[in-house]
Amino acid sequence: MSQRTLHSLFKPQSVAIIGASNSPKRAGNVLMKNLLAGGFSGPIMPVTPKYQAVLGVLAYPNIESLPLKPDLAIICTAASKVPAIIETLAQFGCKVAIILASGMADEFTDDGLSLLNQSQQYSSQYGMRILGPNSLGMILPNLGLNASLAHTKALPGRIAFVSQSAAICTTVLDWANNKGIGFSSFISLGDANDIDFDELLDYLGRDSKTDAIMLYIDSINEKRHFLSAARAAARNKPILVIKSGRSVEGANAAQLHTGGISGNDAVYEAAFRRAGMLRVNDLTELFAAVETLAHSTALQGERLGIISNGGGPAVLALDELILSGGKLLPLPTEICQRLNTLLPKSWSGQNPVDIGGDANAERYAKSLEILMDSDNLDAILILHSPSALGESVQIAEAIVKTIANHPKRRRINILTNWSGEDSAYEARKLFSTFRLPTYRTPEGAVGAFMHMVEYRRNQKLLQEVPKSIPDNIPANTALAREKLQQALSQGTTILETHQASSVLNAYGLETIETWFASTPEQALKLAQQAGYPVALKVQSPDIHHKSDVHGVMLNLASDIEVKYAAKAMIERVISLNPKAKIEGLIVQKMALSAGAQEIRVAVANDPVFGPAILLGEGGSEWDPTKDAAVALPPLNMTLARYMVIQALKTHKLKDRNLPLGLDMHALCVMLTKISHLIIDCPEIASIDLNPVLCAGEKITLLDVNIQLHNNPVDNTARLAISPYPKELEQIATLKNGNEVMLRPILPEDEPKHLAFDNSLSDEDRYKRYFGVRSKMTHEEMAVLTQIDYAREMAFIATAKGEDGEDITLGAIRASIDPDNTEAEFAMAVRSNHQGQGLGKLLLEKLIRYYKANNTPVLTGFTMFENRNMASLAKGLGFEVTFDMEERLIKMHMPLKS
Repeated sequence: MSQRTLHSLFKPQSVAIIGASNSPKRAGNVLMKNLLAGGFSGPIMPVTPKYQAVLGVLAYPNIESLPLKPDLAIICTAASKVPAIIETLAQFGCKVAIILASGMADEFTDDGLSLLNQSQQYSSQYGMRILGPNSLGMILPNLGLNASLAHTKALPGRIAFVSQSAAICTTVLDWANNKGIGFSSFISLGDANDIDFDELLDYLGRDSKTDAIMLYIDSINEKRHFLSAARAAARNKPILVIKSGRSVEGANAAQLHTGGISGNDAVYEAAFRRAGMLRVNDLTELFAAVETLAHSTALQGERLGIISNGGGPAVLALDELILSGGKLLPLPTEICQRLNTLLPKSWSGQNPVDIGGDANAERYAKSLEILMDSDNLDAILILHSPSALGESVQIAEAIVKTIANHPKRRRINILTNWSGEDSAYEARKLFSTFRLPTYRTPEGAVGAFMHMVEYRRNQKLLQEVPKSIPDNIPANTALAREKLQQALSQGTTILETHQASSVLNAYGLETIETWFASTPEQALKLAQQAGYPVALKVQSPDIHHKSDVHGVMLNLASDIEVKYAAKAMIERVISLNPKAKIEGLIVQKMALSAGAQEIRVAVANDPVFGPAILLGEGGSEWDPTKDAAVALPPLNMTLARYMVIQALKTHKLKDRNLPLGLDMHALCVMLTKISHLIIDCPEIASIDLNPVLCAGEKITLLDVNIQLHNNPVDNTARLAISPYPKELEQIATLKNGNEVMLRPILPEDEPKHLAFDNSLSDEDRYKRYFGVRSKMTHEEMAVLTQIDYAREMAFIATAKGEDGEDITLGAIRASIDPDNTEAEFAMAVRSNHQGQGLGKLLLEKLIRYYKANNTPVLTGFTMFENRNMASLAKGLGFEVTFDMEERLIKMHMPLKS
């Protein structure tokens, strides 16, 4: 991957069209027309042996005869000719090629290589990048570059659109032009066999010309790269995503469309949410959300005021708001008093503000002004239904004027809904011209507002500091893995409750006492030893849900009951499943379930994103897409809490308010333990805990099924999100003999890291931040502590304070560029701990880390005043140079010999 080569995609100086044509129906003709009509200022060079000129532009018979190396080439030929063209272009020095042809993965050369693989070999050999194949092309309106087969141009704007579907591209383009909405870039990914979402997100996330990003996704190829790039970009600007394949049938169709792997839609949803993106479900929602993005400022809060000239539309808007999880602001007294002097006595007297069906332009404008004057509102929705007065456009003009003249016009978001068609068209057009979001229905307008709210909530979630798990939670990874390896060595790939209990107990997960009996007689003895009442379950590798075949008997209270239950159960199961292998019986001590609630927790192995944690109601029949809240590991207490809240909010989990029912803290601890277990044990393919008994603070796993991988893979390939690298923890000794812990930073460190930053002296802060710097806010510190270990690293040094609590003594961090070519570090040590060798320990640790990461270069900058830092770096092998003009010291170390 290389962001530097993407520069040629987004800022090409010259373009070649391979297969340019004068024939109107040819792709090479459409491309030439679009390029010439766009106003691109660089050379446009058609390549074709058929014509001397194409559309009046001098043509070249072949690539070698081009007068200069094109930055960008668009290949308009049949698939069979593409590999040879790619080889020639790459050798000639072209940086990026767009392939329009489709079906390249399905056509093969004589030696059995697909046309696509052959093209990729040639391009990677010479360092050329490919957009496509099966791409519609791309449009960069700010450059006047329309290198696409689109039927119309794109207007310049500040939204980037990236799509795997060419048809969706043209649909969005049509709609945006009608609305006057423009784009910073408009890119058709096609099959995304080289340039993919992750690289484009990295580029667009840093692009000063882009304020928001829209994605249309059929499938994801590189899960970890995608989520890392999306998370980084979403911190800076909103990312909207529409994902096809919400149904199983739709997912299969999407797979055929792009050739990607089809994953579970609920897991995709969890991944988008985790990265801070906002998912919309269909094109109508997407258009509404784009409208809001194009014309809105960042939402300050969730307080919405509604103005309407009719009760019906106001009620529809209110219903949509409440059902979507929004809140209605009760109108403050001072607003009501001012409205009383303006509106008829029959006005609603509350929010929504019904200003009457006879409301004219003046009444609308003055009502809006009163609401905008208030400090209690973050957004205002203005509804208008056609009336006999026929002042639709005049009212719109009055609203535009009121907003333009109001001092809070940049703080309060205004949304409009002019219902109707002919009577409302001109008003909606006026709003679009003045960059005010406008919608056809009250529900659409509220839906767009809720997109803004959801995005704001997602961003706040990313900044929340997780609560620490209690320190006494065990995590005996060595024991758990030993048991799992032992099972695999014996050919066992499915562990039931009695086999899995030691693995789960190693992580503090409590199972019910369970024993295995190979015969009914042995089951009776075990029941007597356990003490009544007991549960009896059939044990068979061929039966996953025992209760479905009447293979479970509960509350057996005597020898006679156990004897009869065992015999009857085996006979029943055999009659229903003659081919099932009956290994024996499971005996369990009955759990005290009075006042408790049963739920289900699972870990599924998604083909795209790997392990995913599922939470829902108990029972044998469940579809994770419909019946479970889903989250990706690693989980901490905040993410676990968010998962439980999502499950309750969407009714995937029901709190029955039992005396010993659901306890939020206990549930979060259990989910976080499960997250640790599956991260630490790559042998685990899936887990099904059904049921789990929740009795307040006590949570017991009643029935367990763990499936193991025959060939476990490491976490880099398995997990979508890099977990905390515990293996990098180390104990070190300072010059004064005191021990410190050197370890990667955690989100939970935010409060102590804030205290550490505040403890730095004014001089140290000046050196650290290259000038006077006010104290960090919580939001800024959350960004510094909630890092993506796949993209950056921060090590901190901690020691026990006088009160026994850990305090942070020093920190060093470095971020790598997306191409992993260079890491730039910065460091600070608590003022009263300088001179003890802590800085050297931290810098040495960072050097070792980036050497192991295969990063070629480590660099850093410090001020002239910070000579101690420069001396330390020089002593560790950095090349130190002085920039007299900037008054900076540069430290540079090649990490590859």
